[in-house]
Amino acid sequence: MTADASTDAFSLRRRNPAGGTHKLGYWGFRNETDPLTDVLLGSPAYLFHRATSSLSRKHLREAPCNIQVAQAQHAELVSAYDHFGVKVHMLEAEPELTMQVYSRDSSVMTPYGAVITAMAQWWRRGENYAAIRAYEKLGIPIYDMVTAGTFEGGDFNVIEEGCVLIGCGGARTQEEGAKQVAGWFEKEGWETRIAHIDEYYVHIDLMVVPIAEKLTAVCLACTDPAIVDWLRAKGHEIIDVPFQDTMALGCNMMSLGNDKIIAPSSSTVLIGALRARGFEVAAVDTAEISKTGGGIHCMAQALRRAA
Repeated sequence: MTADASTDAFSLRRRNPAGGTHKLGYWGFRNETDPLTDVLLGSPAYLFHRATSSLSRKHLREAPCNIQVAQAQHAELVSAYDHFGVKVHMLEAEPELTMQVYSRDSSVMTPYGAVITAMAQWWRRGENYAAIRAYEKLGIPIYDMVTAGTFEGGDFNVIEEGCVLIGCGGARTQEEGAKQVAGWFEKEGWETRIAHIDEYYVHIDLMVVPIAEKLTAVCLACTDPAIVDWLRAKGHEIIDVPFQDTMALGCNMMSLGNDKIIAPSSSTVLIGALRARGFEVAAVDTAEISKTGGGIHCMAQALRRAA
């Protein structure tokens, strides 16, 4: 990938229907583990605790999110990106978009431009339009927009260059949307795999997240053994994240490349395993904000990674 941005002019549909879409010159990435240079985050200014999933509904019953604490935790997360020299781009806060802090869901960045997703819950659908405005402002073209059923960004999991694992739980990402996106990337020459998951787990990045080249965090207790076998057959070493940690979004961390990770401080097993391998881990307390339904990986959309 070159640093030439001259071919990256904004457009609302850049995808070549026949495949062979040219990669962007500046924005985008080969995989989810190369050094992260630019990230898109959403503001928690208007965060509101809704029943977005079984887990967020449980927290609503037992101990609803303290919004001020959640906002402070998000500020700490932003500081972690700053510490590692990652340029943070923010979606413009809008009072109607109460879940916009989860910037991964409304769009998906790819080597060819951004995919605008199709959100399942009515109170989140406006996030897609806000994402389009953000990409236009940044000068990042749209690869295409999902039109066949719902599809959310947490279910687009780039395992390695040219290979994507797509989650499909039915409630948030429907099979129609998953197949549409898979078809686009198959025409680009990618290997695609659709993982049917129980809707309780919301998105595939609750249980499978790349850490580094050929190293992946996986909750073995809740991931389909066929997916685990597929990863291992591709040469991936797996760090098992315990089920209870996963339910607290413990697998939902962000790889910054160069053996640097941002992870939730509660995920002690994962953090211990990473530090034992020599990784530098910024452990951020996200317990309060995660009550609203997502973790560190859900709150970040990688815009550019250096090759």
